Amino acid sequence: MKGAITKMNYILQPFWSPNDRRIRALWRVILHLVLIFAALQIISAIMRAFLSGGENSTDSGPDPIQSMVSLILTGLVYVVVTIAAARFLDRRRFSDYGLIWNTQWRRDLLFGLLLGGLLMGGIFVIELAMGWITIEGMFVTLMPFPFFVAFLLFLVQMTLVGTYEELVFRGFQMKNIAEGLNFGPLSGRTALFLAWIVTSILFGLIHAVNPGATVGTTIKITLAGIFLALPFLLTGELALSIGVHVAWNFFQGNVFGFPVSGLTFFRTTIFNTVQGGPELWTGGGFGPEAGLLGFIAIIVGSLAMIWWVKRTRGTLDLSHSLAEYWPPPE
Repeated sequence: MKGAITKMNYILQPFWSPNDRRIRALWRVILHLVLIFAALQIISAIMRAFLSGGENSTDSGPDPIQSMVSLILTGLVYVVVTIAAARFLDRRRFSDYGLIWNTQWRRDLLFGLLLGGLLMGGIFVIELAMGWITIEGMFVTLMPFPFFVAFLLFLVQMTLVGTYEELVFRGFQMKNIAEGLNFGPLSGRTALFLAWIVTSILFGLIHAVNPGATVGTTIKITLAGIFLALPFLLTGELALSIGVHVAWNFFQGNVFGFPVSGLTFFRTTIFNTVQGGPELWTGGGFGPEAGLLGFIAIIVGSLAMIWWVKRTRGTLDLSHSLAEYWPPPE
């Protein structure tokens, strides 16, 4: 009997951590992604069954209301699945994913929002000065209700998108991958760097299905993922990442009228712009993050976040707690 138990423990060793009393990091990461994919397929099937399936499509793309509902439901799926994974797979407090609502967290969030808006504003000003964009109107919406209402709805939507993408790719995935790699010859620092790169690649691949995506745009979105993960790597908190992500997307699409990672059908924007100029610099139909101006903005934004962390924390180092596990109190 003792031999059988030992053999069973040996078989379970790659899958189960007896010390932590949870499945190992690789399987937590995979199961989390599988559960999200499965839930999204169910939501997609329900929407196809109950919605018109494109009867109200326009030349610019699918029906904007259906698209908005789809994106909001997608966000709910990501959040609900991650909450469940935190409780039953990861066995940790939800706040451990960098969501701590305190004074410093709120200050980081506000700085991130300001930085994201300024970076995108800088891109807009440069392209306008170079004659690469033409403003054909202002306060334009494709939604079947007033501009101000649509504008607020998209603000909510972009807030949800920026928050749930950071929660999933940085909060859950990056933390679990760092924990899983923090063993043997790999130090915590090495594990953190590897997790930083791996989750950024995943972030790039998830956008590879967007309209107009290419190998080049996927690489550049991966770089954007490295940029967005940087403050999480340094602070262990998601406030800066969420703030920059939300403001970058919102100002990009709903203030300055650029495509957002290839998406344009939802456009409700203050400036109705038509983009020209060299795609190498502007990113063309995929949006500024695919161009050299977007890359420069990422470099400037990274330096600004490093400065902010050093200024507010008094020091600059990796958040080693991201690669460690502390079980919640029973």
